[in-house]
Amino acid sequence: MGTRPRFGTDGLRGVANTELTPELVLALGRAAARVVGGGTWYAARDTRRSGLMLQAALAAGLTSEGAEVLDLGVLPTPGVAYLSAADGVPGAMISASHNPFGDNGVKLFGPGGRKLADATEAAIEAELDGDGGAHRPAGAAVGTVRLAPVEAAERYLDHLVGSLEGRSLDGLHVVVDCAHGAASTIGPLAFERLGARVDVMGHRPDGVNINEGCGSTQLDELRAAVVAAGADAGVAFDGDADRCLAVDHTGAVVDGDHMMAICAVDLRARGLLVDDTVVVTVMTNLGFRQAMAAAGIVVRTTAVGDRYVLEALEAGGYGLGGEQSGHLIFRRLATTGDGILTGLAVLDVVARSGRSLADLAGAAMTRLPQVLQNVVVASGSLQTALATADRLWDEVRAVEAELGSEGRVLLRPSGTEPLVRVMVEAPTAERAEALAARVVEAVERSLSS
Repeated sequence: MGTRPRFGTDGLRGVANTELTPELVLALGRAAARVVGGGTWYAARDTRRSGLMLQAALAAGLTSEGAEVLDLGVLPTPGVAYLSAADGVPGAMISASHNPFGDNGVKLFGPGGRKLADATEAAIEAELDGDGGAHRPAGAAVGTVRLAPVEAAERYLDHLVGSLEGRSLDGLHVVVDCAHGAASTIGPLAFERLGARVDVMGHRPDGVNINEGCGSTQLDELRAAVVAAGADAGVAFDGDADRCLAVDHTGAVVDGDHMMAICAVDLRARGLLVDDTVVVTVMTNLGFRQAMAAAGIVVRTTAVGDRYVLEALEAGGYGLGGEQSGHLIFRRLATTGDGILTGLAVLDVVARSGRSLADLAGAAMTRLPQVLQNVVVASGSLQTALATADRLWDEVRAVEAELGSEGRVLLRPSGTEPLVRVMVEAPTAERAEALAARVVEAVERSLSS
C-alpha cells in the first residue's frame, strides 16, 4: 500500500480519494470484518462530499466478508458509538472530525461502542499489509447493506434528552453552531426538546462547507451571534460532533478545560463524582489542575486522545474525563466524547444554579497562559531522537527549574508529521512566550536538519 494512512489517535485519516482511497477503505472493511467480526455493523458518515463514496467502499469490504451493514446515514460519531454499545454490534464512522472537507477518515468501534484497542488496530494493519486473504464468501454468504430503522437516530436523540433525567433547559436562550456537519439536524433538536430557546447556525451542509469558518475550530461568528442575540450561551460542535466548545453571554470562549472543571465541581457537590477524581490528558492546562486541587478533586493524567482518557476512566472506575479541545466523556452515559451531551451537561449546570456560564467558568478555574508551537524537525524516529537529545533536555530542565510549581514544559512528538509539539505554561503570557522561544530554539538546534 506504500505510504497509505495508518491508524492514529482517532482512526484512519487522509485526503479523500488520494490518500484515503476507496480501494484502501474497501480493504479496511474486509480487514475489520476478519479481525473485529463479520456479523452486523452500524455505519454512518458526516456531511463531506466524499462520505457517501467512502461509506460505500467500507460497506463493500464488510459485506464481501459476509457482514450485514445497517446504514445510519448522517449521524454524529457518538451516535454510532451509543447504538453500537446499546445493541452490542461494531460500528464505523466516516469522518475527519474537525479537518477541512477534502479530508476524510474512518473511525471504528467495537461491539461495546468503544474505540478499538491498539492491539486490535495492529491486527487490522497486519491484514491490510498482507495478501487480503484467499477465501471470500459466495452465494447466500455474501453480506448485505440496508437502511437502519428510522428509530435508530431517534433512540440516540432520546438518550441525549434523557441525560438530564427529567430536568429541562427552560428559560435559556442558546445559539447552536453545528459546523455544517453531522449534528446539523439532531443537535438543535436536543436543545429544543429540553425547552431551550434555540438559534441555529452552521446547519446547512452542502458537502464542502463542513467546518468552514464555523464550528468548534472557528468561534468568531458564534461569539458575535451570541452577543448580538443577547443569548445566555453558545455551543459549537465539530464536523462529527464528538467535541464541543462553548461561548458565554459576553462572547468569551469556554474551552474543554473550563467545561470539565464546571462539571467536575458540580458532580462532586452532588456526590456524583466517582472517587472525587477526574481524568485529563497531558495537554490540560495547569490552571485546571490547580483548581481541582483546591476543590479536593484528584486529577489523573493520560496521553493525548480521548481513547486513552476512556481507558483510564474504565481502569479506575471513574466517571468524568476529557480534553482541552472539548472531547468530554461522561462514562455513565457515553463510551466516547459526545459534543451534544457535553453542551447539555454544561447548560444543565447553568439552569440548575441560576448562575451565568461566565460566572461558573470564572469560579471553576483560572487558565494559565499557554503557548503551543510546532517545530519541524528532521525525519526519522522522533521518539529516539528526543530520548537521546541531551542538550535539549538540559535546556528543558533549566526552564522547568525557573518555573518551579508556577508552570510547566511539555514536548510531544507528532504521531503523523515530522514535528515536535512544544507547550509552555507560565504565570504570564510574556514569560510563557519567552520560555517557549528558548525551548523551541533548543529543539531546532538539537533535532532540525
